[in-house]
Amino acid sequence: MTLPVGRARVRLPSTLDLALLAIFSSATASVAADKPEATTVEENPGWIVTLGAGTEYGPTFEGSGDNDFSFVPNFDIRRANEPAGLSAPDDNIDFSLIELGGVELGPVASIRGNRSKSDVPGVHEIDWSVDVGAFGQYWLIDNRLRVRAEARQGVQSDDGFVADFAVDWFQPFGDKFLLSAGPRASFADATYMENSFGVSSAEALDNGSLSAFSPDAGFKSVGFVVGATYQINPKTSLLVYDKFDRLVGDAADSPIVTDIGSPNQNTIGIVLSRSFHIGF
Repeated sequence: MTLPVGRARVRLPSTLDLALLAIFSSATASVAADKPEATTVEENPGWIVTLGAGTEYGPTFEGSGDNDFSFVPNFDIRRANEPAGLSAPDDNIDFSLIELGGVELGPVASIRGNRSKSDVPGVHEIDWSVDVGAFGQYWLIDNRLRVRAEARQGVQSDDGFVADFAVDWFQPFGDKFLLSAGPRASFADATYMENSFGVSSAEALDNGSLSAFSPDAGFKSVGFVVGATYQINPKTSLLVYDKFDRLVGDAADSPIVTDIGSPNQNTIGIVLSRSFHIGF
């Protein structure tokens, strides 16, 4: 999970992050035939909160040919009596609410990156925004092979809808190292594509070198993610990862990409995280 500062991205891994959780205590009563009634209060195990920070070096905006550094916060929360789950570096902020036959379902959120007018002169800028939606994942092989999908809608009217699909293999090496790797694909609706890759006729005139372009809905990228985690101690871990995306379809055909950007989008990152127990 991640929250952006400057050009940071969000991973709600496994990709800013606010969680509102209500915790309730329950009591059970037991009665013995020859003893007076007794009431026992179940102990609240609390929560494990993981906070982290790091940096990424990657495209300044989606489709950009220039790279820059950005700050990457990391956030995760789980019940203290639950084992830590496995996640990929680009999983967004999620919370599992339902388990049906091995399928996990729940809400997911992420931060959508920005683009300034100076990045693409004459063309509309893109503001930071929040995506909210749902995720689902299933372990084809327990703690080894996972399939996952996220469907998210931007909260602003011109943000649009995006769906991400991932397959990941997790391979531990002893007690300290964990390697994860797998392919990616991302689909976007026409609103998202127009906002990220479209150029209106008026914008083409203002820019002077880009042609007008109106993309349709479709798959916008395919890629691959690999991550390596080192468990420094039971509470502290270090994650290093690389994510490569290749823009496809109308996203790759946009003059923003072909004339001034690049269809190849590679991001490398490093995040240091520490876990804390909160009992309330």
